[in-house]
Amino acid sequence: MKKYLLFLFILFSFIGRSQEDTTYKKRVLETAEIDLLFSYYGQDGQNAAVTGGEGTEELIDATSSIVVKIPMNEDDILTVDVGISAYTSASSSNVNPFDGDINRNASPFSASSGASRKDELIRFNPSYQHSSDDRNSIVNVKAYISSEYDYFSIGFGGGYAHLFNEKNTEVSINAQVFLDKLNPQYPVELRTGFFDTRISGNGVYAPSFTAFDKETRNSYSVSLGFSQILSKKIQASLFMDIVQQSGLLSSPLQRIYFGDVADFFIEDFQLADDVERLPDSRFKIPIGARLNYYLSDRFVVRSYYRFYTDDWGVSAHTANLEVPIKLNDKFTVYPSYRYYTQTAADYFYQKENAVSTFDFYTSDYDLSAFNAHQYGMGIRYKDIFTNAKVFTFGLKTVDLRINKYDRSDGLNAFIISLGTTFVGN
Repeated sequence: MKKYLLFLFILFSFIGRSQEDTTYKKRVLETAEIDLLFSYYGQDGQNAAVTGGEGTEELIDATSSIVVKIPMNEDDILTVDVGISAYTSASSSNVNPFDGDINRNASPFSASSGASRKDELIRFNPSYQHSSDDRNSIVNVKAYISSEYDYFSIGFGGGYAHLFNEKNTEVSINAQVFLDKLNPQYPVELRTGFFDTRISGNGVYAPSFTAFDKETRNSYSVSLGFSQILSKKIQASLFMDIVQQSGLLSSPLQRIYFGDVADFFIEDFQLADDVERLPDSRFKIPIGARLNYYLSDRFVVRSYYRFYTDDWGVSAHTANLEVPIKLNDKFTVYPSYRYYTQTAADYFYQKENAVSTFDFYTSDYDLSAFNAHQYGMGIRYKDIFTNAKVFTFGLKTVDLRINKYDRSDGLNAFIISLGTTFVGN
């Protein structure tokens, strides 16, 4: 891996040197830039959807990515974003709670040590941007590929932005398409051939389960944006997304327990009556606004609000406030707070509240009614002279963020993220 990174650094340093500006037109991007990003996320809770809305939600995820921006000429930028995410999840380990330590008592509140407890996601996201000679029009195209053990996704899209009114006003439109192919992973007790002599309950365990006949999911979105500089100190923007999804929108690994069906167990683990069943289409509309106010050279107030609604019955409000405080020419700190609240989907039921005659049902608490608070703090180091060097690249910024998230249903999480930007000389 170190050899590949060294090769990339050397390659892009040559690219940066070979593309000297021979005209009087200012480049959109002067030299190649490399962003190195890392995040560490952890969560815990007691409402795991894999175990029917009751059970451990413990999860740890580590993500790293490299983003390379290359000026192809005065007007064009090629960006390549490559990332890998590795997680360990107590919840997903219970897709098969019986494949781990034989001395462990199977329970939704403890993790299996089997193979389903961890996975990796790999993604590749190239994009290309072209700016007009007067820098008032920007066109971009992008692609996306990602792979995980139970799905493969490809995507593509593009957008256009136009600036006018002496660049004080900007309007934009972007569109994206994602085409996903799923490899459904069902709870082990619902798989063909499952048999275990330890099953206990009143009668014979014989769930009326049928596998999904669709294994694809398509997502289409259009984003509209409007930004306006209102004064020397105030900038505002409005945005709206229109999203349509179709195909397999249920999660095959998430169990459902019915209130009108007898319960069956292996040790302390209740066996599924079915899996989550949701409509095969979903229409979403988020609408939001941002307002940034520059109080002084040291203080900026950044505010954000979004309203969300969909045809599954979920409506939500998000409000965010961030106040960057410039300590000196190099260091800025930015405390932040975010509030979120939503209503429950029409198809959400707590454990054993749904009945087998319903068409749709889920016990995923992400689709329940809840509110959440997120508290954050960040610090940024910026060196406009890029004095620190790595090979021929100078260190431009270092950005460290820490966020704490608390949800009213008991889920709590934190994320630590670190980003660095290097620029070519």
